[in-house]
Amino acid sequence: MGVTKLDGFGDIISLLFWLLLLYVLIHPQLQYKALLSARLRVIRTLERKYGWRVITMIHRQEKIGFLGIPVYRFIDIEDSEAIIRAIRTTPPEQPIALILHTPGGLVLAASQIAMALRSHPAKKIVIVPHYAMSGGTLIALAADEILLDRHAVLGPLDPQLPTPKGTFPAPSLIKIAKIKGEKASDEILIYADIAEKALREMQDFIKKILKGRMPDEKAEEIARKLTEGYYTHDYPITFEEAKELGLPVNDKIPPEVYELMELYPQALQYRPGVEYLPRPYHPIHRGDSGKK
Repeated sequence: MGVTKLDGFGDIISLLFWLLLLYVLIHPQLQYKALLSARLRVIRTLERKYGWRVITMIHRQEKIGFLGIPVYRFIDIEDSEAIIRAIRTTPPEQPIALILHTPGGLVLAASQIAMALRSHPAKKIVIVPHYAMSGGTLIALAADEILLDRHAVLGPLDPQLPTPKGTFPAPSLIKIAKIKGEKASDEILIYADIAEKALREMQDFIKKILKGRMPDEKAEEIARKLTEGYYTHDYPITFEEAKELGLPVNDKIPPEVYELMELYPQALQYRPGVEYLPRPYHPIHRGDSGKK
């Protein structure tokens, strides 16, 4: 009889183990589906309220699988393929609102997205609630209007060239080759030649996507300032600076956009975080004993 009881207890432990394992495997998937449904509801609200076709490209540090391994997201070819498909299936008379939150990524992918957005016949709006750096800024330049939060930032577009010694900005490689002159090594001269080509290509592309929406001289000025090393590559271009540059920015971001951003949580970090009481909130009511 004692053996039977032990066997029964072991069966319960085994069942609990498998149930727990099943929960660990399935729960993240159910949680993600619920999050995705909530995102789609907010996107649908934006589309109905403003008449836009809403597309999002939001890059967070995300968790992969039930182990929660963090992975960093950047603009890649999959992004460009998906956004181009979305633009292609948008009616030509319907405005497009592209919500951007990205550190940048592949120039090829960002350029493809910018060209596809630029070619859409109706109004193009890019919304930046927090930041759109590097390739994200390149995409933003293709819009007729950039809705930029007062505390959000854009970034410079100086090409970054990979070398065996690291990745360096094209303007710096050109500058060092000029400084060294005849003393420059063949390697530096080759990098400088590639850097000059990359710089010219980026400037030509910027002027191309800005053409028709501002004077050619202004487009030239913007292209030069964003690419020629006036800023470091990670410099945050603020709302005021973007306006001074002549970019079509305003800060009238719909509140639903911020609601949508809440549905893209950052991967859990085991470090001090940011906490606050959401507003508006109801104050804590004291009992009668606390009243005077």
